[in-house]
Amino acid sequence: MTLCHTMNKIFPAGKTDCLMQPVIVAYPKKVTHQLILSEMKKILTLLVLTIIFATSAEAQNTQRNKGLGAIIGDPTGVSAAYWTSDSNAFSAGAAWHFVNNPSLHLHVDYLFYRFDIIEPNKGSMPLYFGLGGRVRFDNEDKFGVRFPLGVAYHFADDPLELFLEIVPVLDLVPGTGFSGNSGIGIRYYF
Repeated sequence: MTLCHTMNKIFPAGKTDCLMQPVIVAYPKKVTHQLILSEMKKILTLLVLTIIFATSAEAQNTQRNKGLGAIIGDPTGVSAAYWTSDSNAFSAGAAWHFVNNPSLHLHVDYLFYRFDIIEPNKGSMPLYFGLGGRVRFDNEDKFGVRFPLGVAYHFADDPLELFLEIVPVLDLVPGTGFSGNSGIGIRYYF
């Protein structure tokens, strides 16, 4: 008797029905992208939850470090910010992309603010730049790297921020290409 390892069957001695060839399983390209996007969605969700619940020592010293508001443009939706220091913040958005295929758009960015370039008489007007990630759920789910560039205005006496940003995006999944986002928004800090 011979045990056929690839089929888990026992054959009489001398039988040649047992194929000892390795089994190769090929997955379609779309399944591979779906697996990648699934993992990236988990990472993005974990990152967003970390931002929401994280508290750093520096951020605790900042009076109003959490902001919530809206962004209008591409995409249009809810915008949030969480300051980790006097010059750095996480920014996130849950919004709707209206161009071509309307779809849900989620992004998270880490931003660096420069307060010393533009100095208005009242309030502050920092320029900012950063790096982040974006997931867009449409016919072909998309994942890309964001490079936000913007200007914000922080009111001197009110916990409000106005911002304008342009964001080049390097799309990575399902294919490599360039796209972009832009918008104007407002956030209330608490």
